[in-house]
Amino acid sequence: MPRFFVPPDAIGETHIRLDPETLAHIRVLRLGPRETFTVSDGAGAEFRCTLAGDQAEIIERVENRAEPKVHCTVYLGFTRGERMDYAIQKSVELGAAAIRLFPASRCVVQYDEKGLQKKLPRWEKIALEAAKQSGRGLVPPVTAASTFSGAMTEAKRMDCPLFFYENETEQSFRKTLEQRSAFQTASLVIGPEGGFTEEEAVQAKAIGLQVVSLGPRILRAETAPAAALAALLFYTGDL
Repeated sequence: MPRFFVPPDAIGETHIRLDPETLAHIRVLRLGPRETFTVSDGAGAEFRCTLAGDQAEIIERVENRAEPKVHCTVYLGFTRGERMDYAIQKSVELGAAAIRLFPASRCVVQYDEKGLQKKLPRWEKIALEAAKQSGRGLVPPVTAASTFSGAMTEAKRMDCPLFFYENETEQSFRKTLEQRSAFQTASLVIGPEGGFTEEEAVQAKAIGLQVVSLGPRILRAETAPAAALAALLFYTGDL
């Protein structure tokens, strides 16, 4: 069923106000007056609707079953072009609650404030389209931290803060999850193309993150977040 997102203030008691872009998309799909589609406010409220002029008429409120029980924020080191696009898209499809980007020593690209203002709208749109495609009940925000240490300090606040480091040999991802009691929030910290430096791994551990291995194979920067998130959701029963 086609899915569209609108701001919460667009939702009334019986009808939902549609912006021109959403209305145009509905018309491109050639949805007839009796065909239903889903409208969500991006924060959990969801409705089955039909088209009524330039508005959506609410038939019933429905429950979204696509959101994982664990609220997981995926932290991604800056990567180039399509790699970043892919990592964001797949993270949203799999169930990430938020995407937080950050700089690291081995990032091939670095963004200043001006550069981020140009890139963030594109990444937000990728997240929106991925949320539509995968039936999500919310649109995960895509934001960026200004420093590595700042991002790690934020990641530490989750119940299960995990820092994936390719040179970690003793603490596996699975072992770490098995050692933890039930958790409601998690952070998955993934490095850029060149991975993390030893100094960054030491700093992350000192801040309070659990340094873990994602396995014996070296994954690409755009593959690692999907693998880590899928493994976490499988472990928690959401996949």
